[in-house]
Amino acid sequence: MVRVLPDVLADDLDVVFCGLAVGDCAALRGHHHAGPGDSFWALLHEAGLTPRRLAPDEEDTLPTYGLGLTDVPRDLRTPDGRWVYDVPGLVAKAERLRPRWMALTGKGTAATVARGLGRRPPGLGPLSWTIGPAEVFVLPSPSGANRRRDYDGRPARLDWWAELAAQRTATAGSSPAR
Repeated sequence: MVRVLPDVLADDLDVVFCGLAVGDCAALRGHHHAGPGDSFWALLHEAGLTPRRLAPDEEDTLPTYGLGLTDVPRDLRTPDGRWVYDVPGLVAKAERLRPRWMALTGKGTAATVARGLGRRPPGLGPLSWTIGPAEVFVLPSPSGANRRRDYDGRPARLDWWAELAAQRTATAGSSPAR
């Protein structure tokens, strides 16, 4: 069964973080990135995107910091059991809400979105293409399962999250933590 949590979105956000699907633990707890070992909330703060470390049950406050959360919706549609992701729905959401950046949380998310847009799967960092009007940045997954020594040439996931914070500041003209 696919579990879906409500989006945390508003118009004209600086950054919307987008994953593929909510993990079972987070879904059972009723909050995005609530699983043990998930570093999302720590990375947001350590990168300077929020003024303090938020807890998963504070996710509804993200828009006050110019941030949001969504997932690429999926449905089991094929007879062989493959997931089909609604990338056009993500594009429509971006066109309607007009965030400045869409941050894809993980290379798996980025590959799925890229295929849905007829593009090649990208690496980490800012991309040359958009999702609707939003610039795209691929982040290393905050999942506890994503523990490596190298993240596309960088030693830590935080390096990429901090680069997104710097890009946000450069494009939004505002401080990284509202």
